[in-house]
This record gives sequence, C-alpha cells and structure tokens, in this order.
Amino acid sequence: MRSDPPVPYIEDLVAVLAAAGARTVVRHEHRDVSGRALLDAVHRHARVLGELGIGRGDLVAIYAADRPESLVVRYATHLVGAASVYLSAPPDPAVRARMLVDFAPRLLVVEPGTAHLVPDTDVPLAAVGGPVSGVAHRLDEAAVAVSADPVPSAARAGDLAVVTSSGGTIGVPKGSVRDFTAWTAAVRTPPRPERRQLADGNLAYLTQVLVDQTLLGGGTVVLQEGIEPAMTLATVEAERITDLFLVEPQLFELMDHPDLARRDLSSLRALTHIGANAAPVLRRRARERLGPVVAHTYGASEMGIVSALPPAEHDLESPDRFTCAGHIVPGVDVRFRDSAGAVHPSSGSMEVRSPAMASGYRHRPVEEAEHFVDGWYRTGDLGRLDDEGYLHVLGRAADCEIVGGVLVTPVALQDTLCRLAQVRYAVVVPELAWGRRIVAAVAWPGGEVEPAACVEAVRREHGDAVATSLVVLVVGRVPLTEQGKPDRAALHRLAEHADSVTRS
Repeated sequence: MRSDPPVPYIEDLVAVLAAAGARTVVRHEHRDVSGRALLDAVHRHARVLGELGIGRGDLVAIYAADRPESLVVRYATHLVGAASVYLSAPPDPAVRARMLVDFAPRLLVVEPGTAHLVPDTDVPLAAVGGPVSGVAHRLDEAAVAVSADPVPSAARAGDLAVVTSSGGTIGVPKGSVRDFTAWTAAVRTPPRPERRQLADGNLAYLTQVLVDQTLLGGGTVVLQEGIEPAMTLATVEAERITDLFLVEPQLFELMDHPDLARRDLSSLRALTHIGANAAPVLRRRARERLGPVVAHTYGASEMGIVSALPPAEHDLESPDRFTCAGHIVPGVDVRFRDSAGAVHPSSGSMEVRSPAMASGYRHRPVEEAEHFVDGWYRTGDLGRLDDEGYLHVLGRAADCEIVGGVLVTPVALQDTLCRLAQVRYAVVVPELAWGRRIVAAVAWPGGEVEPAACVEAVRREHGDAVATSLVVLVVGRVPLTEQGKPDRAALHRLAEHADSVTRS
C-alpha cells in the first residue's frame, strides 16, 4: 500500500512556533525573537505576498543576509504555497544576471546589506529590513499594516518548494529543485529543544537546512552575519552554542586561531565540517585541539546529507576514521560504478538516491540529464566502502588520476604537504588537462614555506611524475569562494600570473 506524502514542513513549523509562544527561537545581534513574534511576521508577510499575487507555482528569489527578515520572507513564501531560492552571489554581475534568467523568479527580495548584489534585471524588486535605493516596494512596511491572523497553508506535497543555488565553482550556478515532500524529508528531525545552532554561513547553502531543523526541533537559532574565527569563537562562548557548522577551510582557520585557548567552548556538542576533502592530518589536529565534538558529513546541495561521522566515532586510536566520511545515513542508497560503467559492490564513481534528494535542476535540462538518471544522482565523486561500512570519499573523478598504477588524489597530496613541519595548510587543485596540479601552501605564523621542499615531499611519496606536475604557490591565505570552499578559479589566476610561482 502506498503511503500518503508527509504534511509539508511549513505546517509543522507554524505549529512549533505557535507552541513556542514567548520563548526565544531566534537571536540576532543580542535581539530576541520569540516564536509568537516570528510567526506573526510570517503570517503578515504571507498576506502581503498573497496580495501581490504570489502563490503556488511561483518562485521568490532572495538575496539573503543572516537576519530574521530573510527567514520571515522564506517561510511566508512557503506558507502561500510558492517556492523560494536564497541566491548565491558570484562576484561577476553578468553571472548573477544569468542566474536570474535561468531561475526565472516572479519576485526578487533584497535587504539593505545585499542590495549591491542586484544585477541589471527585469524581475520585480521588493525590499525588507530597511530602505533600498531604487526599490519602491517595502514588504516589511506593507506587512505592518495587515493582520497577523493565521494564513492557511497553501503548500502541497508535489509543488516546487525550494531551489538550492550551487556555488558556481565552474560557470553559472545551477539551482537544484525540491518539492515540499523532498524538502520536508530533508529538514524533519527529532525534537532537540536544547539545541542552540549558530548560523553564520550563507543561507543559500546547507545553513538553511540547519535553521529549519533547529526550529522544527524546538531549538534556538543564533544568526551571525559573516564568518570570522575570532567572532565565531566569541559567539560560541557568549551564546552557549551547542551546534556549529563550518566548511573545512573555516574549520582549520578556527582551530589554529590564537583565541581558541582563551574561549570557553564547553557548550559545544557538535562542530560539523563539510564541503571539501580534508587532509587526515588536519582532521586529526582538529579533533586534538577541539576535543570530542568534531563531526563530519558528506553531501551536496543536490543530494542532501549522504553519510555522517559523529563525534563519538572520531577515534584517535583508529587512523582510518580520519580518512572517511562516516556511515551512510538511514534511508539513503549509495552505489558505485567502475571505469567501464558497470555497478561495483564497493568502489568507483558514486551514485546516490535519497528521499531528500533534488529532482533536477531549474531550467537546466542538459546538466539535469547528465546528473539525474533513473532516480539516482551521479555525484561525479569517487568513493569506496571499507569492511566496516564506512564511506571514503576520494575526490572528484576529474581531479583524480592513476599514475604508475596508483590512484593519485588531491587529498592524499594535501596530506603529504600538511605533514611537513613548515606547512600549516595546503590545498591542491588539479588541472590535469594542462598536466599540472596547483598547490597553495600556507606557512605557520613567523615561518616560511619552501616550494622545493613541497615538491620533494611529493616526489618521495608519490613519484617523479606527480612531483613534476606541481605548481607551488606560497600564499598568506587560501582564497575562498562565497561558500567558504577553496576558490579554484582564483588559484588558477594566481598560478598564471604570480611572479613567485615555482615550477618543478
């Protein structure tokens, strides 16, 4: 017998916020927002969106800031049955304009702090959170003048709910699409009223999932605008944060920051890192410095969370734990294909199937047909399962190469480099079509990285052919994308133009 689809998450969220009443559910810059106040704002904004004709089948795009207003607009959009997208913000305005053409929203909402991101577009604009030059319509001002009486949910299980913008590491960012059933599967979580989630990442990505999960579980979200290690450490201490999410480069900046020793982080229960393959030596250092709170997950905007390694399984006596991404989470299926395309029981190119997975890309049929096939998402990553059922993600297939009969991966090279005493952090970006691998190496404070030593270390462990492919850049800080991942395009430009490039 086929079961009915679950009630859309927005109905559960309305009930949770109503039950919260005067309890604080969101904190922002020492401002408390109660469940009742957040819900009233959602109903008011939903009524305003309805008066603008926004409803089922429409898409509302938001250049969001880590502020309560961005949450209100998104939840109001879902309450009227429309879909939302928190837009990523590539630096090139032409790319941002192309995104709006691809996503085709009915309305674009901006805040004073994000108005500079708006490209030349014909999409109607509205503002929240304050005046924005050139934008006449203020959703928040209009909302003050309407009733806060409950607006019945118009969300339907099969309707488009969320478009998740990719980071656009290469080309124009894609938007993966989920209906209300898939999004509900992604955010539904057991009650955790003690959870205090620090949301200091861009809402366009996984942060919006964490926010929804926290509120649905009866916890509290602390919004912080911008990610900076000293500020994050101070906020964890002051707000008694229990849950923190960082992309790997951000984790390493935090664990090496001088403020780490003087901050009280005893409230932390889980510091989860995701987003890029991390050298095992760095993951071990994070566990040693931060204690038994480090967690690691593997996933992507298209497929959600695939596997998880909780804090209790970061065992310092088990080296393999620091090369894996944990066990596959319940309800998710992973399969592998070998180089000939045949299904392999334990290793190869990974494909994922999940109730929380996106169904495709917004108005990108070519990429959709390439990655979404027969209910499976082709990740483009290589992986393997070990004898204990732990998933090991080896990296993008396009970044890995068999040299002398051995698979050479970026993370293996990074681990070699980061074990050098002079290297605090290193990133490897393969450009195999050009026969080279770009290395960005960061020294310890007061120290110096010798490119020749980097090349020699790789030569000893991986052979001459790999060592001679290296282009070593000594940088003060690895350039990062808006997502916090290593910026491959920026490193390519540095390799092309920096005078200090050393080629082996």
